[in-house]
Amino acid sequence: MKNNVFGKKLKELRIEKGLSQQKLGEQLGFCNQTVSFWEGGSREPDLDTLLSIAHFFEVKVEDLLEE
Repeated sequence: MKNNVFGKKLKELRIEKGLSQQKLGEQLGFCNQTVSFWEGGSREPDLDTLLSIAHFFEVKVEDLLEE
């Protein structure tokens, strides 16, 4: 995901909800290291996970991917 837009948006949403990487990971079924990789841009979630993240934060997938 170009320029790690997804990672930046994920971090913003996570902080807005008052969640640590660990707590978000627990909510989504991943470890905090995976959340860290997503936020840092070294890994990207698959489509099903992206849909789950969008649903969790009550946003559209497009909102996670576009600046």
